[in-house]
Amino acid sequence: MSIEYDIFKKSKLNNNKLLDYGFKKEKDYYIITKDIMNNCMKVEIKVKDEEVSSKVIDKDFNEEYTGFRNDNKGGTFSNKVKEELEEILIDIREKCSKKESFIFDQSNRLEKYIKEKYKDIPSFEWETSPNFGVFRNKDTKKWYALVMNIDKSKLNKDESGEVEIVNIKLDENEIVDLLKKDGFYPAWHMNKKYWISILLNDTIDDKVLFELIDESYNYSKKK
Repeated sequence: MSIEYDIFKKSKLNNNKLLDYGFKKEKDYYIITKDIMNNCMKVEIKVKDEEVSSKVIDKDFNEEYTGFRNDNKGGTFSNKVKEELEEILIDIREKCSKKESFIFDQSNRLEKYIKEKYKDIPSFEWETSPNFGVFRNKDTKKWYALVMNIDKSKLNKDESGEVEIVNIKLDENEIVDLLKKDGFYPAWHMNKKYWISILLNDTIDDKVLFELIDESYNYSKKK
């Protein structure tokens, strides 16, 4: 994943705040330029469709510099470039965006649905997996949904890339039927007989997803 993705992946940028920060609107994107490394280099940061990208340019040669993107294998100079770029990106995130609980839009819509209907908020309980959010029934303390960010290869060895899934509890016969449809997978890291993983990338319609969440919640009411 890119530096920009890692910094902004749980943030929703506000275009008006970008303009207040100093970004300029250019056609269908927003752009800002900042000097770094004692003014010998500059960084161009672009926001398009809520995606952030950046380019570091050596001002003496007017050429792009990419040495800092080599997975921390660079020397002192490239690490300093990366550090200064990250400081700017983090500052933009803090001043121009709203923090989200999860990475993908459908995951955050799911959180909103649960919060409005059941008054529950996610609990992030694992230091090694800080983005895993558990939803519990307030009365029984039982889980009914677990949102996780994982590599898709854990669901399908022929695919890769970061995705978010939700594990929910359903009737075992219903699980068998759902596994025949796109977006449904055997539960990752949980009992596959009673739990199922659902891909949160809009493969499944929100209406269907929320109805299944309601079913899982009903199981959590049983003591």
